[in-house]
Amino acid sequence: MMASKSASLGESMQILKREATLWRLRINTDDDLWSLARLARRGMSLGMLGERRDQTTAGEEGGRAKSAERKKMWIKLRIESTEYQSYSEVFRVHGIIEEAKIDLGSYHTHNISIGDEVELTCQTPFLETDIVLLQQAVDASQQVQIALAVVENDEVILFHITPRGLRESTTWTMRGGGKRVDIKESTGVAKNFRSKVINELTASLDDDTPLILCGPGHARDTLLSDLKNTGQSRFTASIGTAMSGRAGANEVLREGLAGGLLDDYAISKEIVLLEEAWKRVSTNGAVAYGLEQLDKALNEGAIETLLISADLLRADDVLIAGKTWQQWTARLTEFGGNMIQCSTDHDSGQQLLGIGGAIALLRFKM
Repeated sequence: MMASKSASLGESMQILKREATLWRLRINTDDDLWSLARLARRGMSLGMLGERRDQTTAGEEGGRAKSAERKKMWIKLRIESTEYQSYSEVFRVHGIIEEAKIDLGSYHTHNISIGDEVELTCQTPFLETDIVLLQQAVDASQQVQIALAVVENDEVILFHITPRGLRESTTWTMRGGGKRVDIKESTGVAKNFRSKVINELTASLDDDTPLILCGPGHARDTLLSDLKNTGQSRFTASIGTAMSGRAGANEVLREGLAGGLLDDYAISKEIVLLEEAWKRVSTNGAVAYGLEQLDKALNEGAIETLLISADLLRADDVLIAGKTWQQWTARLTEFGGNMIQCSTDHDSGQQLLGIGGAIALLRFKM
């Protein structure tokens, strides 16, 4: 299996039109789909080109049944529900047609993928939290996507570090029948394996995409040496990790092993702050989590930075102190507090979900 060419500099969310209650956007990356899945919610409207069967064109033709023609048209839906799995290729929006040439009032589903243009409208001006998320999606165009390969003797897993998460791309393996290959007895096989990985890895990445090789053994250094012998000019680094697989990739992010390469990434900043929060939890430091603790900290003006799942922030059916999280977090600015909308597509984000989806770094211990 080969990965497709990775996204490079300058390819991210484009704002084609921006008004107080209307945004027209072009979706260019997986991260754009992630952002749109948080922005487009029940009660809003979403329009894009779609297809409907025109029943007026059905009937009989030459003695045979004639099926209705599918016609392309602009279809605007009042959003009822949405479906999205992180890093899937399609974001589905279900709703009732409120603007189209035919079938007003009928149900329809928009399947949104990379390259599509959509128009998102809201009955009231967009929330500040949505404006921030949109701007982050646009700013991501200034960040070159980084490739991260976790290397073992008989397996290489390629990940892409995006501004919003860690996306698994391609796996190359020499394992078969449940057995590992004996590398010492199969030097030629191992060399051919590395050559295959290098050829397909090179074909799948843009020439300027930085590549980090990591893993617990020396296989990554052998692969790096072979890579350099091919004359590649891309930035490449070898980083030792204690773990392999996805855990090793997350270790690079969590421990800051990539140095300054990821300094501008939203995911990197989130993980640094979340790791500080876990440290404070383990040492009984200036941190708050759980509904009661968080509300007390807000009322006492103690919250310096609130780390919250972007999904929890927009969940209208989950309350804190009798308010939605959107309403509750609006008070943060009264006390000079900051808020970070976190992805959960990495280990630290999953830990955040495990404690309820929100945790606060405090100015002082309560």
